[in-house]
Amino acid sequence: MAAPGGPWLNGPLISFVQVAFSLDDVGAFFIPFVFYLSYFLFALPSSAVARRIGLKRGLASALLVMAAGTALFGECVAGRWYAGALAGLLVLGAGLTLLQVTVNPYVSLLGPPERAAQRIAIMGICNKCAGILAPLALALLVMRDIGGVAERARAARDPAVREAILAGFMRAIYWPYMGMAAILVAMAALIALSPLPELDVPLSRRPDDAWRARILRPRLLAGIGAMFLYVGVEVMAGDAIGTYARGMGLPLEQTRFLTALTLAAMMLGYLAGLLAVPRLLSQERCMELSCLAGCGLTVLAWATHGTLSVLCVALLGLSNAMIMPALFPIAIRGAGAATPLASALLVMAFSGGAVMPQLYVRLKPVMGFQPVFAMLMLPSYLAILLYGRHVGRE
Repeated sequence: MAAPGGPWLNGPLISFVQVAFSLDDVGAFFIPFVFYLSYFLFALPSSAVARRIGLKRGLASALLVMAAGTALFGECVAGRWYAGALAGLLVLGAGLTLLQVTVNPYVSLLGPPERAAQRIAIMGICNKCAGILAPLALALLVMRDIGGVAERARAARDPAVREAILAGFMRAIYWPYMGMAAILVAMAALIALSPLPELDVPLSRRPDDAWRARILRPRLLAGIGAMFLYVGVEVMAGDAIGTYARGMGLPLEQTRFLTALTLAAMMLGYLAGLLAVPRLLSQERCMELSCLAGCGLTVLAWATHGTLSVLCVALLGLSNAMIMPALFPIAIRGAGAATPLASALLVMAFSGGAVMPQLYVRLKPVMGFQPVFAMLMLPSYLAILLYGRHVGRE
């Protein structure tokens, strides 16, 4: 996948659970924390599963696990059990981890290395098309009156009335999630029956000195750190934008659409990258320019206020788009027989999406949301830029 794909609903879900479960920012941000923590927990087991059962069955199994997690999340939210809903996201993340471990190296090795970013960008366009539609559907079908629900719940003096208002709001998410689970099951069946080609992806052998040397190469080790930071900034732009916008005074009725806006900007970035790489730019140069754009937009978001500042955050999706498609193939280049383990380690680094938003919500009451946002984003883009310029070109 072009990105840690699939977590398109985390942004609006943060607002949803804040109202439905009466949570503060820290409690609501357990949504991305649990989801991205699953990449750290399940990457190595997923790599072992993928090697054992192969590409096609690995893809189908990943979709089935995702379906189970989606159904569990919907069931537990409708039953008003937040811990169970988080467990559903953990299962969903486990399925996505298996998907990432299987698909990313497969696509990177599918053709010439210099066009790997272009191939991943094509997948990213499909990914983000679904990513734009999913939060819009959730906002329109489930969260269409979220501001009114929050106001009525706050105004209700009778606890039973308040509970009835919130229970009705939470039940609205049940059937959309059951529908998504059914779609995932159908996709798993299609994958299992499809004539997907089988590639001879290098398998890890028992560790020896040459194998360890490939894993311990600066390109991969620094790439793991760059990936950790990249996923953190991507999640901040997509998931934290609603909280950021509410800090600017925008109402819930508007902030529920902002994740879709970030993803729309990201899709434009994929399209631009698809046209430019490698015709006009190398994937390394494209990544560097993307990081510079991210730095510029972060500074503008810090220096401005209101809707303009929020728009700069949304436009970070444009700058983020071509970082991941270049970063992943650069990091695993030359891994040889250690490619599956290198891929798994990079997927583990997706846990940056769990850490950075938690730092944001815990520090913003102390330092202010705009300074904290800039403090986290700007050094991350600069570190990724240095990786692309000095390590990725070795």
